[in-house]
Amino acid sequence: MTLAALAQRTSDATFNGWTTVTGRTLGAYQAAIVRIGFALTFGGFLLREWPHRRVLYGDLSPWSQDLARQMLGSNHAFTVLIWSDNRWWFEFVYAAAIVVSGLLLVGWRTRTMSLLFMVLVLSVQNRSILVGDGGDNVVHLMAIYLAFTRCGQVWSLDARAARRGTREGWDPVGVALWLGLGAVLAFCELSGFAKLGMLDLGFYDWGTVFWLFWLFAGVKAWMARRRPGGEGEQLLDALGNLLHNAAMLVIAVEVCFIYATAGWYKIQGSLWQGGTALYFPLHLAYFDPWPGLASLLGGNSTAVFLITYGTVMVQVSFPFLVFNRRIKNVLLVLMITEHAAIAVVLGLPFFSLAMIAADAVFLPTGFLVWAGQGVARGVAQHMPPPVLRQSIKRPPRATERDPEAVSPVG
Repeated sequence: MTLAALAQRTSDATFNGWTTVTGRTLGAYQAAIVRIGFALTFGGFLLREWPHRRVLYGDLSPWSQDLARQMLGSNHAFTVLIWSDNRWWFEFVYAAAIVVSGLLLVGWRTRTMSLLFMVLVLSVQNRSILVGDGGDNVVHLMAIYLAFTRCGQVWSLDARAARRGTREGWDPVGVALWLGLGAVLAFCELSGFAKLGMLDLGFYDWGTVFWLFWLFAGVKAWMARRRPGGEGEQLLDALGNLLHNAAMLVIAVEVCFIYATAGWYKIQGSLWQGGTALYFPLHLAYFDPWPGLASLLGGNSTAVFLITYGTVMVQVSFPFLVFNRRIKNVLLVLMITEHAAIAVVLGLPFFSLAMIAADAVFLPTGFLVWAGQGVARGVAQHMPPPVLRQSIKRPPRATERDPEAVSPVG
């Protein structure tokens, strides 16, 4: 092959790759299942901890506001809960986190809800950062990545509204939300709350990021109405596709890093090397919701040995075998089964749900479409006939137009 031919092939491959990542929304179904999984995880956790919310994150927490401010000053984490010591502010933020999680779950105004979800996840978790565990860390990271994705293109109320064309004209709800969020941002900047909540840190500025989100949404909606299909709208749409695809790649890489680090750290431990690591958590009262089941599993030395070694092998090999579709699917089944078992046997449902939601980024699109259609048919069978006829419509393709394009805060 001549040098000119090699240069031409490289140029063509680069052009094709660029047009793919800027012209298409890749992994729309994977983004939707990640959105649903993490909204369900965080919202479910907040509901379960409702009786203990003030002790964990509120005014009764052993980790006082002064201690929280000192730690935030050193690690530069972001939270709105230190804006006020009053109980009503904490209760409002906690309740808002539950409501936003529910709205993100069903996909209502997902562009806005994903951003608010990120703010509220960071706010609640960073208030008492020592309370969290590995599952909370995963939710923490994925909440940030989701804000850059178009996670409402399928399996959402936004997608349903786009199919019906209910937001193509004047959208007073979207405009009101957009103006309200702009007013809140302006108030935070002018009042000094941005500095207090670690929103403005000098070397990097969350406030600037939020303003860019706000301006991007408004300009895109304005262009979609004034000049549909114009060059300006196409440019912003390409930028949105690029951000979405980059965020989905980061989510996939993050999952690989999680399993790689977990697996390699396990290899260094003597209990994992000896094949007995699983025995000990099965005999801890803290991880013992079903004593009979834990005793049955922990009393079988062969099962303990196989599960211990199998866990290490699956976690270490996953980042290297993820590019083989068939092997990847087998590993996904093993990992999801493992996390489901952890939820039941060790009593860690939200950690397991967070990891399953993260694993879902690698699920095949064909499987997700088939599963979604099955769920839709199952739900439609229990609905009145008019709803039944509407519910069994074909779900939109991942390449269809962004359903949030005509609303500034879709």
